[in-house]
Amino acid sequence: MKYEVSSVAEYLEAIPEERKPAFNRLLEVIQENIPEGFAETMLYGMPAFVVPHSMYPDGYHCKPSDPLPFVNIASQKNFIALYHMGIYADRELLAWFEGEYPKHSKTKLNMGKSCIRFKNIKTIPYDLIAELIRKMPPEKWIGIYEASRQK
Repeated sequence: MKYEVSSVAEYLEAIPEERKPAFNRLLEVIQENIPEGFAETMLYGMPAFVVPHSMYPDGYHCKPSDPLPFVNIASQKNFIALYHMGIYADRELLAWFEGEYPKHSKTKLNMGKSCIRFKNIKTIPYDLIAELIRKMPPEKWIGIYEASRQK
């Protein structure tokens, strides 16, 4: 679902009441664990954590005026989504996450390339998400991103 908002605070107000506690908790987990250097903003209509232009002036190759995206979260129609670009680009990180997930949740992992979908918001593995978020500082993400662009 896309909300017509311009700030994270407005986004949080717009999501359905029954999702607010889980969504707010997920956002707090990210805020508390995101490595220094990432910036919180709105990108693509959802709360995002990005490498700002001050650290990576080239920006995102698809639209250089945008900062380099790293993590987004969204309240979609049937789930809460965590979009983590590091999982998409780093096979070792993906393998680690897939191996750890069953240790933290009894639900089956529901995932796309960079999207982790939480249909049952009562089973979001916040501790695992915190660990995932801590694993990649912006310098490492920039290196992985640039290496992927050279292929």
